[in-house]
Amino acid sequence: MAGYFERAGGEGGGAAVALDEIEISILRSLAVQLLELIGPGERAESVGDELDALFTEGPSEPPSDPALARLFPDAYHGPDDGDQDERSQQYSAEFRRFTEGDLRAGKRENLLRVIRALDGLSGQENGPGGAVLTLTPDDSQAWLRTLNDLRLAIGVRLGISKDDDSDRLFGLPDDNPDKPLVMAYLWLGGLQESLIATLLP
Repeated sequence: MAGYFERAGGEGGGAAVALDEIEISILRSLAVQLLELIGPGERAESVGDELDALFTEGPSEPPSDPALARLFPDAYHGPDDGDQDERSQQYSAEFRRFTEGDLRAGKRENLLRVIRALDGLSGQENGPGGAVLTLTPDDSQAWLRTLNDLRLAIGVRLGISKDDDSDRLFGLPDDNPDKPLVMAYLWLGGLQESLIATLLP
């Protein structure tokens, strides 16, 4: 189980992974950084505020940060999936105005679930493979979405494209300043794949 998810025993299913202190620290740090990048949410203090929030308009322009733009892409593209024409820009702006707030809130909620789960490991006695994190099926979905968001954001920061293969990424020299982030990117990919495997029937 060390380092990768396996199916958890029990009636409800779920997943489990053993994480050592360094892995916990890396995951938590990355999640907190992404949470800060996405930004704070609006807190509704009353039912009236919650109803008002339904009619609150969000931004109509894509985020200026490339990582956020990747996490919150335009919904509509041009006729050839290239540059947007004027109509596609209008549709994307309208879609973003009424959906981005909810999308951001969902990503924040998933990140907070991950951070709280990692914080819950700090009091556990570590076995030979580290502290064991056990997730319910619902928690697994939140983790899966968060791992995907982390990889997307890191991939943008590293300039990783669809054409980059793992051999090239693994082949970076140890003195390359991007090496630690590339290794985190690859490790997160392994975690993501192993978690997906636990969710398959």
